[in-house]
Order: sequence, then C-alpha cells, then structure tokens
Amino acid sequence: MNVEEARAILFSCIEGGSTFWCREIDEHGPLDTLQRLRAGAYDPIRFAKTNAKAVEANSSTVLAEIARHGGQFITPEGGQWPERLNDLAAVPIGLVVKGSIDALQIPSLAIVGTRNPTNYGVRVAGDFAAGFVDREWAIVSGGAYGIDAAAHRGALIAEGVTVAILAAGIDVNYPGGHARLFAEIAESGALVSEVMPGVRAIPARFLTRNRLIAALSCATLVVEAAFRSGSLRTARDAAELMRPVMAIPGPISSPTSEGCHRLIGERAAEVVTSVADAVEFVASYR
Repeated sequence: MNVEEARAILFSCIEGGSTFWCREIDEHGPLDTLQRLRAGAYDPIRFAKTNAKAVEANSSTVLAEIARHGGQFITPEGGQWPERLNDLAAVPIGLVVKGSIDALQIPSLAIVGTRNPTNYGVRVAGDFAAGFVDREWAIVSGGAYGIDAAAHRGALIAEGVTVAILAAGIDVNYPGGHARLFAEIAESGALVSEVMPGVRAIPARFLTRNRLIAALSCATLVVEAAFRSGSLRTARDAAELMRPVMAIPGPISSPTSEGCHRLIGERAAEVVTSVADAVEFVASYR
C-alpha cells in the first residue's frame, strides 16, 4: 500500500476538519496512522465507528467510487495539491475534484455572502466576479443559493474560471436547483469536496467547508451577510490565515448588510466599493 491509498482509506472514514487526525497524520504519516487505527491504538469507544470503517475499507474501492462519479483524488503529497491549503490547522486528508485540477492553482478571490441577497448584492457579486476574472483570477465560493451563485455565474458569464467548494459529495446536487450550475462550473473550473461521493450535507460540514474557501483563496470578499452568518466565519478563517478580507458596504437599514458593517466596524475587513479598490488592496498584500 502506498501513501495515496492509505490517505484514500483515511479520507473515506474520517470526517474532514479534524485537527486531531491532522496532527496524527503529520506526526506518524498516513501509512502508520492507518495501521495504528486498524490495530485499535486509538480510544476504542470514541473512535469505534472510525475504526470499523478503516478495517473494512479498501483503497481500490474508494478510488474507483470517486472515479465513477467523474472525480479525481488529490493529496498533499501530490504535485497537483494547492499549497495554500497547507496553511490550515487541519489540512485536508485529501480532496475529491471534479473538473480542472489546474483551476486550484490559479490566484483566486473568494466571494461569499447571504443566501437571501438583495438585487444590489446579486449585482455586486456578479460584477466583482467578472472584474477579477478579467484580471485572470479565479472565483471561489460555496455553491449555495444567493451570493455564492451570483459570484459563480458572474465568473462564468465573463468566460472565466470558478471553483465551488461543496459541503456534500461531488455527485450530490445540493442545493438541488444548482445541478446545471455545477455542471457548468465543472466544464471550465472545478467542484471540490472533502467527503466521498454520495455523502449528504449536514450543518457541521458547511463550517469545515468554509475554512477551505478561505484557505484556497488569496483574498476574501463578503458582499452581503446577516449579523450572524456563516460568511463571517469564512472571513474570520481568512483573517486567521493572514489573508486580506474585504466587505461591501450597504444601506444602514438593510439586515443583509449588517454582517459586512460588523466586519468593517471591527476593522476585520477593508471597505471596498469598486473592483479597482479591491485589486489595489489585495495587491498590497502580495
């Protein structure tokens, strides 16, 4: 068994975002960690399900299942791995990518925001996506309704590259209304998942997904967000990685702008009002 095969088995039985397993793999390596797990070296009660899955899993079956759904499995040891992800406290065990793996190497801007945007937010997200695409950047977002979708579509309309980081498997159209959008993204960009095909989205996976959006991108832009929003978590993840964070101001009476105003007020994000502003701000970090 080689390192990729060991990672494939670990990937299939361990939930993404675990700092514990990241430390174990970093310290012992994927092969030894798998061997220890199968031998029952870890807490038999806490890790009972993980142990059972590891014992039963077969790397050939795991990799074949990924390939059957049009995905490729990449690992930190491979040459196609995006190095920016190595800045995370919990580096992914691996990733499933459907589409162009090269899309993960392009300098990229994350555009995130509410699932219930105003027309203003939709327009701004699309305009900023197109503006950065024109400058040969990729656009990264989470594939959700609202601002995410507007950002992906803005990039596609501008004939650019966009990457959707999913909270479910690459074959699970979540949300269901985005089947066509995901197909279009995979044609020129990529769908990326930290779970196996067939795995459904659950609330916890959106939080672990957010850290990937922040890490894969060179900068993050929050367009519209409520006062308490998952988009703010993405922004804070980016800030912890010392990546520039920007926010679009909106009407003071708009609930969908409260999150952006909160980030600006806390000096956690830079105010930007045009693509040129954003480009200049990001350039100051590079």
